[in-house]
Amino acid sequence: MEDKIYKIIKTVMKNSSINSNVEISNHTNLRNDLSLDSLALAELAVRVEEEYGVDVFEDGIVETVQEIIDKVS
Repeated sequence: MEDKIYKIIKTVMKNSSINSNVEISNHTNLRNDLSLDSLALAELAVRVEEEYGVDVFEDGIVETVQEIIDKVS
């Protein structure tokens, strides 16, 4: 599951013209480490929900990759 989430994040980064060659780990911060803005985060939320049927931002802002993994698990 982690690899699929990493792939979704990298797709969002490419679509937002953000360098997607950065290393992603579970502790990576979506805004600070990956420079995802609100539009990119919205795309991420839609893609994760399409894949897993879970709105990861339903209870508020998700800061790290691990928080996404926890919500879809």
